[in-house]
Amino acid sequence: MAKAQFGNKTPKKPISWAALKQMARMYVHVKPYRTEFLIGLLMLLLSSGSNLAFPKYLGELVDAAQTKPSDIDGIAMTLGGILLAQSIFSFGRIFFFERVAQRSLASLRSAMYSHLVSLPLPFFHEKRIGELTSRLQSDIGVLQETFTSTLAEFIRQIVIIVGGIALLVYQSPSLTGFMLLVLPLVVLLAVFFGGRIRKYAKEVQTASAESNTIVDETLSAAATVKAYTQEHFEKTRYRAALDRVAELGIRGGILRGGFSSFIILGLFGSLVAVVWKGASLIATGEMASGQLFSFVIYSGFIGGSVGGLADVYSRLQRAMGATEAIMAMLDEAPEQGGPEDQSAAQTALRSIPEPEAGRKDLLPALEFRGLHFAYPTRPDVPVLQGLNLVVQEGQQCALVGASGAGKSTVVQLLYRFHDPQQGQLLIRGQDARDWPLQELRGRMAWVPQDVALFGRSILDNIRYGRPEASDDEVRRSAEDANAWEFIERFPEGWNTQVGERGVQLSGGQRQRIAIARAMLRNPKLLVLDEATSSLDPESEALVQGALEKLMHGRTSLVIAHRLSTVRHADLIAFLHEGQIAEVGSHEELMARSKGRYRAYVTKQWNGNLTSQE
Repeated sequence: MAKAQFGNKTPKKPISWAALKQMARMYVHVKPYRTEFLIGLLMLLLSSGSNLAFPKYLGELVDAAQTKPSDIDGIAMTLGGILLAQSIFSFGRIFFFERVAQRSLASLRSAMYSHLVSLPLPFFHEKRIGELTSRLQSDIGVLQETFTSTLAEFIRQIVIIVGGIALLVYQSPSLTGFMLLVLPLVVLLAVFFGGRIRKYAKEVQTASAESNTIVDETLSAAATVKAYTQEHFEKTRYRAALDRVAELGIRGGILRGGFSSFIILGLFGSLVAVVWKGASLIATGEMASGQLFSFVIYSGFIGGSVGGLADVYSRLQRAMGATEAIMAMLDEAPEQGGPEDQSAAQTALRSIPEPEAGRKDLLPALEFRGLHFAYPTRPDVPVLQGLNLVVQEGQQCALVGASGAGKSTVVQLLYRFHDPQQGQLLIRGQDARDWPLQELRGRMAWVPQDVALFGRSILDNIRYGRPEASDDEVRRSAEDANAWEFIERFPEGWNTQVGERGVQLSGGQRQRIAIARAMLRNPKLLVLDEATSSLDPESEALVQGALEKLMHGRTSLVIAHRLSTVRHADLIAFLHEGQIAEVGSHEELMARSKGRYRAYVTKQWNGNLTSQE
């Protein structure tokens, strides 16, 4: 998989050719709306052009008052027409850019989400969920701002700077040369000062947050601080953090004071210098007063645009960073054997018939042949080391062993969340890697120890096992799972909202909802992973009764620690250090005087007696 850094804050990236090529990959989402985008771009150019025409006619209006008063009304009407046109063009620019941005970014967000849910499970183990949702929210938000305002602002400022300088040169080349010697330098210095002030402001915020962290840590662990008599240490640490905040604040204040003085002296001094030079040209007859008026306004436009370019450039850099982060996620390789790979595999699998009811099937339901596996994050720590096991159709097989023996890893391989480094996992005689993922996982139902319910209604959570199921089928599944009796007691019944991850339900209720979901799926293979280990005896009895109904007539793979869960299994496989150490029924394994399973059960039984005493 491609390596990518995901953070909660969108990083800035320099605007380079490589970054622009990354940005160009977004075009596939803009392409369906390119006509509207071009219309919006035309509106932007017309709006910027009308903006440049405004100072020219203002200058002519001033000149007309002295030379040709009869033209005043006509020029004023022209200015009104320019303002009306500019307002129409500005509305059109915002309207079309917003439509393009919203639709194209909805397409991008949909593509990102579709890609996310198709990524392999190890990807989600390596990344924090908050970081991934940040890609869908904050980074898309940065791009939305870019498409709707930043890009338009950048083009508008470039048009104003280039067009404004051209018009200034046309009006007075000598005064333009003088202005270009003075004003841009002052504006760039102002941008530099502003950047330094923002930097110190961020440092003050960071230092202040660090001082607040000291308070939070100290007060939340007040007992520990007092027990170890570290009050003086914490006071000293907090005082040092406050001194740091104060020092940074003082430096920032000096910069702000200097910036204020510079603005007064520099910008207004530059304006005075330009007007002084223009007045000299008027005195010599080289320039009209209206031209000087237009010139000053154009200079203000240009100075404002040059000053604003720094902020626009910074926003474009964030857009480049957002694009890189989004593309890094989209470049992650999806699961192999997904829906796009199914057709050929399905054709090959049609030759494997399902077993007929009541008949012995020659093909085993599951077969593990010499499996070796280590997790990609810990390749030097083997989990399975030559695992061999055969489970026949209709058998209930229990995997037993100490924590860390590899029991849950078997489930991970069975669902192809991971693939073994060596050996084969056969499902009905066919390598699991040859099965289409959708069909492979569609044969199975999983009831884990930590049930993951969605923050929806009980009905939605059960129906998740088979969305097309009827209400009667859902109800029968709930009844078989011993869940119907507690569902009926809720005032809202089926429509009861279970809360995030099912927090509104008890552990036993969540388990029975999960069992009902698995029953509705009607799986060929049932996987139970510690499904009753965290329940009280009363809840365990209800859940165990539901599980027995669910396992009846189905191939089942049961992972459990409790003896009550596994003793009636057709086959018990005891795992030790990644291998099957013993296989047999409960009675067969208990008959082995020095067997690992017998020792394990005896130790557990003695532990239960001790805890009861």
